Amino acid sequence: MLDVIKHWYRQRFSDPGAVALFLSLLFGFVVVYFLGQILAPFFAAVVIAYLLDWPVTRLERLGLGRVLAAAVVQLLFAILVVLSLISIVPTFLSQMANLAREIPAMISRSQELLLTLPEEYPELVNVTLVQSVLDDLRARLLGSADAILSVSLSSLTNAAVMLVYLILVSVLVFFMLKDKRQLMNSTNRFLPRNRELVSRVWREMNVQIANYVRGKVIEILIVGGVSYLTFMLLGLRYPVLLSVLVGFSVLIPYIGAAAATVPVAMVGLFQWGFTPPFFYLIVVYGIIQALDGNVLVPILFSEAVNLHPIAIIMAVLLFGGLWGFWGVFFAIPLATLVKAVVNAWPKQDGPPLLGE
Repeated sequence: MLDVIKHWYRQRFSDPGAVALFLSLLFGFVVVYFLGQILAPFFAAVVIAYLLDWPVTRLERLGLGRVLAAAVVQLLFAILVVLSLISIVPTFLSQMANLAREIPAMISRSQELLLTLPEEYPELVNVTLVQSVLDDLRARLLGSADAILSVSLSSLTNAAVMLVYLILVSVLVFFMLKDKRQLMNSTNRFLPRNRELVSRVWREMNVQIANYVRGKVIEILIVGGVSYLTFMLLGLRYPVLLSVLVGFSVLIPYIGAAAATVPVAMVGLFQWGFTPPFFYLIVVYGIIQALDGNVLVPILFSEAVNLHPIAIIMAVLLFGGLWGFWGVFFAIPLATLVKAVVNAWPKQDGPPLLGE
């Protein structure tokens, strides 16, 4: 067994570049794992910098200085964000509070509708099972409603901390955009000498992360916008709240779409019952999700869709469990990183192991 381990080590780590790549990845993992919460504003700034780097580069190519281009793009981005928040956040919060107040009535209405199923289809639906599911759902939703409606001093404190973070992130983004080249060059001093593999993986991942961040923002806007128009045309209540939830559900592949279906279906069921408008809503919502998964995602993330769905879900579970929101957000790039490392890792032929 010891000989097998030694042979595997010599085969995989005989190249100094492979050792450098392994140590770089290990260092990055340790830093993010132990300092992830502290570095959250930095990660947010990196995401926004990746998003804004493309227009800054285009303005720079048109003859504008890097500093001025960064300042113009960030100012326009800040104005757009503020206008969006002013127009969306008050309505979002109002609809969320109204929905929380109506959750008990929605549960009762849904319970009445679902309990009619065992009477109509006794051979298919078990009344005891339906009742137990409804009781569990009632307890969970009522707890969520109480949490939404509760306002405490800690909420105000969190708002003040968020304001400080917003200022900090804005400053970080500006300097990341302005001094991009200097920052990239300065990182070379911290890399090992044998960094050919590290540089190759980094170049690939730099492009992948930039495309992923831009693609994910575009996907959120398209899915959320189309969902809002659909909900408005169908006359569904709480269209802003539900479209925002559906838009941000794309952050979690596969799982997010399934989770967002629950509030959409519950609101539709409470509003219309088992009538044609409810089934129209479910069909149209299913079409939106199908077009997102089979048309929009392959266009925006051509490299990511080469990953098997099981690999993507495992990446969401693994990295989300390790790093929370940022692990979920970067699950696909991190899975692509693992794939890039495996492809770039030197492979050497050797004698077969275990008598193969």
